[in-house]
Amino acid sequence: MQKLLRIAVVTETYPPEINGVAKTISTMVQNLRSRGHFLQVFRPKQRVHDCHETQINGEDVILPGLKIPVYRDLNIGLPSTRFLLRSWKSNPPDLVHVVTEGPLGWSAVRAAKKLGLPIISDFHTNFHSYSRYYRLGILQNVLEKYLCSLHNRTDCTLAPTQELKNTLTAKGYKKVEVVGRGVDTKLFSPSQRDTSLRKSWGLTEKDIAVLYAGRIAPEKNIHLVIEAFQHMSMSTRAPNLRLILVGDGPLRKRLEDNHPGVIFTGMQRGAALAQHYASADIFLFPSITETFGIVILEAMASGLAIVAFNYAAARQYLKNGDSALLASFNDDKDFIKNACSMAGSSNTIRKLGGQAHASVKTCTWENVTSQLENRYFSLVNSEGKSPCSTTH
Repeated sequence: MQKLLRIAVVTETYPPEINGVAKTISTMVQNLRSRGHFLQVFRPKQRVHDCHETQINGEDVILPGLKIPVYRDLNIGLPSTRFLLRSWKSNPPDLVHVVTEGPLGWSAVRAAKKLGLPIISDFHTNFHSYSRYYRLGILQNVLEKYLCSLHNRTDCTLAPTQELKNTLTAKGYKKVEVVGRGVDTKLFSPSQRDTSLRKSWGLTEKDIAVLYAGRIAPEKNIHLVIEAFQHMSMSTRAPNLRLILVGDGPLRKRLEDNHPGVIFTGMQRGAALAQHYASADIFLFPSITETFGIVILEAMASGLAIVAFNYAAARQYLKNGDSALLASFNDDKDFIKNACSMAGSSNTIRKLGGQAHASVKTCTWENVTSQLENRYFSLVNSEGKSPCSTTH
């Protein structure tokens, strides 16, 4: 029987912020707390009334933060090495889990190294790839070196797919291991389909709702969704097609002005988000900057027919022609061809959606939490062993 652990989680994004990293780490924190582990979450202040909060098997420690210039809806932590040193000297955790690589994450690595604490880090976001979408391409090499240096100072870096592990290892990252992602298959389900919601979109059950869910931002390649839908509308004999964009971001206002026929729902959460997924028919995901893409699992669990590029979560969990149509990576023409092919065949939509739904059933958060828990135990018990050994 393994002992219960005291874990310090350091992250610069957390709910109520809405993004894949926040959703992933908050779910894992909740699941680990439910197993009896004590988790301290160190994060930047997000709202005016945020304050230190004690919970069952844990506490949230609020630190100073600033808005990210190109991500105004997110905060970044400030350097906090001294604070973390004081906190961990008086009550040391069994290990430190660094989720994000900003100033707060770097401070956590410094403090943990000084105190000799075990450190696990996550590789969640391709910030170096984002730089070219915000006219910061000159910083891409600098960011890549920064990320590699930070992660190589930790005892283990967690990647969500084998594909990403291979990529990071080839770039010089050391001790990379795989811990996947999960989806709530009770929440995200075809049973959430809502005919009244479809009616509000101007659709009957014979019509086709084409959905995108995620940040409406340049790094998500959102313009390809618009272009693909335009081709779908011209090429298909379907009686009616509507494009639904779920989410928010810096491009929303411009796209709303330029494309009045597109339905913009804004941010959706919980049951409302699940209803939006399940009430659609086709899911378009054109991003080429994902480390994973948790929306792929949500679309699969909702029984949608998916068009995506063949990498990250889509490559790991879907099979081209069987459970999705997967385009060659960064091949816009192939993506558009697949989208048009799917829109023209209701049989294809039903078949691919059904197969995608069947393929996601083992992707539970319970399984993922067990993977992460095993990594924690392995690192804590690794005296004289390789830090990321699976033996424990």
